[in-house]
Amino acid sequence: MRVHVVSDVHGNAAALAKAGEGADAVFVLGDLLDAVDYRNPAGGIMGRMYGAENTAKWIELRTAGRFKEARAYSRELLTRVADERQADPSQLLAEAIRANYQEVFGMMPKPAWCTYGNVDAPEFWSEYVTAGITVLDGTATDIDGVRVGFVGGGIGLSSSSYPYLLPEGSFTEKVEGLGPVDVLCSHIPPAVPELCYDTVARRFEKGSEALLAAIREHQPRVALFGHVHQPLQQRMRIGRTECVNVGHFRQTEVPYALTW
Repeated sequence: MRVHVVSDVHGNAAALAKAGEGADAVFVLGDLLDAVDYRNPAGGIMGRMYGAENTAKWIELRTAGRFKEARAYSRELLTRVADERQADPSQLLAEAIRANYQEVFGMMPKPAWCTYGNVDAPEFWSEYVTAGITVLDGTATDIDGVRVGFVGGGIGLSSSSYPYLLPEGSFTEKVEGLGPVDVLCSHIPPAVPELCYDTVARRFEKGSEALLAAIREHQPRVALFGHVHQPLQQRMRIGRTECVNVGHFRQTEVPYALTW
């Protein structure tokens, strides 16, 4: 069996439509939403809603590690736009998210097994998941005789389900609930510095100690993840397990090929 694995699609529906070519199935490891385009502030949901100049300021705050200020500024922008349009802020954001998901899920190759990224809104997915698409989070399943586990989301604090961030204890429960698997799929990497450091953002992204512990204990054949767009090290071996960052699919448009 040949499976193509992608992560961090971030709205690149056209490339996603081709991701299954030559494969029996596709695994999608989250971040389907095109929330913000760091390379083009006019793009993404934020750029289209708030304009390039305002989005560029938000990017500057995030890049500088001023996350609390960035969150406050994004709330300010949403309120401002909602007032201008005389609309409910939550409804405006929901409409933008729905439009993005409608396009991405409409282009998704099948069969596909998917899990959530940290930049995803899980409560919307059921509206767009159709036959041939299976969503798993904290669950393992048998695919052609191979046990595959999926763990979605990231670790952190969030005032809502968007972004999809969980307390570390909740994330750990999902990982431990999988038990032994042959293939371990997650959005975020195990907590290994070389796998968590982004060389362009120049910061460590949050990895999971629970994923690292599961790899050491159960030694799956492979552990696949995304989240870190420009990792210091794309792959490394932990015992018998090959740990692989499958790549920033929005940018590379090249899936990782897994066979068994």
